[in-house]
Amino acid sequence: MTAICKDSQVINLGDPAFYNNRELSWLSFNKRVLEEAMDERNPLLERYKFLAIFSSNLDEFFMVRVAGLLDQVKAGYNRPENKAGLTPKEQIAAISKVTRNLVEEQDHTFQYILSPLLEKEGVKIASISKLDSAHLSFLESYFDEQLFPVLTPMAIDAYRPFPMLLNKSLNLAIVLQGKGEEKEALFPFKGKLAIVQVPAVIKRYIQLPSEDGIRVFVLLEEVISKFIYKLFRGYHINSVTPFRITRNADLEIHEDGADDLLHEIEEELKKRRWGASVRLEVQRHSYDEQVMDYLIEELEIHIKDVYYVQSPLDLSFLFSFCKTIQSTHEHLVQTSFIPQPPLDLERGEDIFAKTLKDDILLHHPYESFEPVVQFISQAADDQDVLAIKQTLYRVSGNSPIIKSLQRAAENGKQVTVLVELKARFDEENNVQWAKELEQAGCHVIYGMTHLKTHSKITLVVRRKLGKIERFVHLGTGNYNDATAKLYTDIGLITSNRKIGIDATNFFNYLSGYMEKPRYHHLSVSPFEIRKSFFELIEQEIAHHRETGNGYIIAKMNSLTDKQIILKFFEASNAGVKIDLIVRGICCLRPGIKVVSENITVRSIVGMFLEHSRIYYFHHNGAEKLFLSSADLMTRNMENRVEILFPILKAHLRQRIKSWLKLMLNDNTKARVQDSDGNYHYAEVSDDEMEVDSQQLLCEMAYESKNEQQAIKEVSQNKMSKVGSVSLSTFKRFITNVFY
Repeated sequence: MTAICKDSQVINLGDPAFYNNRELSWLSFNKRVLEEAMDERNPLLERYKFLAIFSSNLDEFFMVRVAGLLDQVKAGYNRPENKAGLTPKEQIAAISKVTRNLVEEQDHTFQYILSPLLEKEGVKIASISKLDSAHLSFLESYFDEQLFPVLTPMAIDAYRPFPMLLNKSLNLAIVLQGKGEEKEALFPFKGKLAIVQVPAVIKRYIQLPSEDGIRVFVLLEEVISKFIYKLFRGYHINSVTPFRITRNADLEIHEDGADDLLHEIEEELKKRRWGASVRLEVQRHSYDEQVMDYLIEELEIHIKDVYYVQSPLDLSFLFSFCKTIQSTHEHLVQTSFIPQPPLDLERGEDIFAKTLKDDILLHHPYESFEPVVQFISQAADDQDVLAIKQTLYRVSGNSPIIKSLQRAAENGKQVTVLVELKARFDEENNVQWAKELEQAGCHVIYGMTHLKTHSKITLVVRRKLGKIERFVHLGTGNYNDATAKLYTDIGLITSNRKIGIDATNFFNYLSGYMEKPRYHHLSVSPFEIRKSFFELIEQEIAHHRETGNGYIIAKMNSLTDKQIILKFFEASNAGVKIDLIVRGICCLRPGIKVVSENITVRSIVGMFLEHSRIYYFHHNGAEKLFLSSADLMTRNMENRVEILFPILKAHLRQRIKSWLKLMLNDNTKARVQDSDGNYHYAEVSDDEMEVDSQQLLCEMAYESKNEQQAIKEVSQNKMSKVGSVSLSTFKRFITNVFY
């Protein structure tokens, strides 16, 4: 459907006013991350961490998304994208404008909000220009003993051209003048030029000795700048300009001509560090204009891609800085949450025996990821297990799952692992894991040509008393025990016979030559998941026309696929109520009369990264609820191997619905998108209490064994405003689920 006819009025659904540009929508998400750094309700060091996340996010955005747009401009491609209608040049201009505003907000937050608050707590990052002679003497000794041997001055002249500087490295450009020599015009400025890279192997901040209990730190680049003259004996230092380059880091993998994809990716990884420059960041208060002109020319970068920063360059160092501080300032960090044992599994219970009785639902990080680790480990050691098959997209650096797979192969089991070598920024880790798994005797495959295998699935085949049993784990997140403590995801362990057959066919399709299988319960992209969504939405529209109670909830990371957006518009126009929970990019604009007036969009940004994908369809009471590895993005629909799987047990659907209802009532960490595409904090009415869905789900997990009894209680529609959130009140609240 590309048009809507309403009251004899035809509305063109291709109108750019109905959509948000993908890149600008992502920047809007990162602004919400920055808002968490401004939020006084967050502990101080958590606010610093959000600044670090904002900075790290922006790096990746430039390395991939902006780099892609710049490539399009260089290639002469000037067609508008198919939603908001902006050309690559227009997108770059808009990105530059929005990013500059965000960087100014970042600077203001760091310099004038958080730093004074931290100083009140007895901690500060001091400017080296304001230190006394005793501290300067300490730093000079530190420079001589610890830094001088590591630093490498790189002179630039006719014999030594401008060096290839590493992506994201912090550098100092030094203009020198020989003592007693006349000024030379070797460059657009007078003097000689050298580059010194700030070593990444040394901690970014140095703590000064203190006797009054105040912890004072100085940044590494300031110490190097102060004593840089020691590297250039016989020369006068005219200026020191701190700068940082961000490069294009998107790999160009030529799959068709690759005899060995592993080797091809290893070669491309070497090039990533030296890609074209896409952003130049400079310290605002200490730069040489002539040096800047030279860098812009040498790096072949546009002036729009130069950012003058008031706060320290690359605030991602705040991650480690906060760890250093929190040992003496525990009151400034979020109370740590320990993932709890899952509701469906007793501590120490045999997972296979439990799964044969009933499905196991896991909600991370509220519930522990340990049962998933245990599932693979138990399979590796169970003498009756014949085969383990698993897809791996991202895993931790010291993965217990990898160790279990290696042990299973050594125990003589058939172990097949699909390692996705093209998982962005995890390529190097995955190449190494692939080699280690092969050495242990696992059969390792790398996926399918031109497709990323993004699905999260494990199949365990066991023969017990002569009978074949299949156990399947399906999830919305990665097999990464580290991020499972930080990302919200949902997993299902089932012995359902048809899902087991589907899993067998899925792995055979990936590893061999066969036509795409017909599945009983799974829907597998490319293309099939979109087709399934079309059918489900059309069925919801049909039910609504008969009963008037059509309702869809979709929770995901990103929504960009125009075909699905158009289907949501069609459902909204038919009167179906649609609640979207979209953490990041959302190209759909809600609340537009006729077009999307029955659609709401909210984004939750809190202490955990919202990562689960949940899709609910009311179907006049015959409810259907699905989980997936896939967001509703065109890449997930067409260019990735993804799985959409149903929750077949009614009591598990009910539990997930209770989580969804809580998220839809979040008025603390949720932002709501308006019809212009702008986000605002969800409003709290006078008769409602503040609802922080993540915090309440943590409380719920602590008392999970009482949850089943709690959700049987009769509840009221609204939570009345009280001084504090009680778990029993919350449980009564979530019991009243939908219909």
